[in-house]
Amino acid sequence: MSRRDLIDPASRVPLDQLQQLLPGGFNAIPDIVARRQAAEQLMKAIPIPPNPNVIHEDRTVPGPQGAPDISVRIYRPRITDVGLTLPGVYFIHGGGMILGNVEAENATAEMICDEVGAVVVSVEYRLAPEYPHPAASEDCYAGLAWMARNAAALGFDPGRLAVYGGSAGGGLTIAVTLLARDRGFPAVAFQMPIYPMIDDANETPSSHEITDIGIWDRAGNIEAWKWYLGEGKPDQYAAPARAEDLSGLPPAFIDVGTVDLFRDEDIAFAMRLMQAGVPTELHVSPGAYHACEALAPDAPLSVRIWERRLDALRRALGSAG
Repeated sequence: MSRRDLIDPASRVPLDQLQQLLPGGFNAIPDIVARRQAAEQLMKAIPIPPNPNVIHEDRTVPGPQGAPDISVRIYRPRITDVGLTLPGVYFIHGGGMILGNVEAENATAEMICDEVGAVVVSVEYRLAPEYPHPAASEDCYAGLAWMARNAAALGFDPGRLAVYGGSAGGGLTIAVTLLARDRGFPAVAFQMPIYPMIDDANETPSSHEITDIGIWDRAGNIEAWKWYLGEGKPDQYAAPARAEDLSGLPPAFIDVGTVDLFRDEDIAFAMRLMQAGVPTELHVSPGAYHACEALAPDAPLSVRIWERRLDALRRALGSAG
């Protein structure tokens, strides 16, 4: 039986369509610039109207010391009660450390802002291979620190600050919470790493199983890690699965699918968080492949995935949504 046969049927339809449109997936395009352009063109071909309940603005803020400034996009709900203090969500986009940008996940950031009733700040970080580790993690940490320092001006409660990210953004979510813990700032109340990319070793059973799904298969993951690490050695901020001490991290919510290359590394990491005394909620969705809720948003499985995530964010941040 092929691993593709285990995919949720309703979620598989757009994945098969993607394979017809782009045989071999994006990893079949060897040039990274051309690969990024193909990904951006695909996103632009999907019409997503702006959320009328959300306003946003782009801003440039200080980057890491000695590095360029970074761009962030700030989302706010259209609310009438100007005296209401909202929770905050720091949003880190995915893309395997080599693809993606704020615009590509604009709709998701808007949805979280609207559904959770939170100020959301989405960060544009430097990508590999042009900028290997630690560029991405340091950019993301700089953006998080800026958000926390400017909580009053942004209109959110710094005591209710969460970090959210999927895939590469999930790995960076854990990386910045590790950095925040180790550097003593800022205080992060909750982390939501979604199917996080955290293990450069590629030795788990699921990392060997997922070879022909058509979205983030083994070969592409190995290539991305090679580009992301460059000539450097992986540390816990590059590959959080290498972290020896997970104590003192904020409560976590992790979800991953059974047909996702990251399945086993994410389950193992969630177990280690629990063993370290970190309150952790783990969901493993049968039939879900990597980013299925983005590719097949109307599938019942995707609806359930998003219901769980939004509910967890609301509970963690004390938000009515």
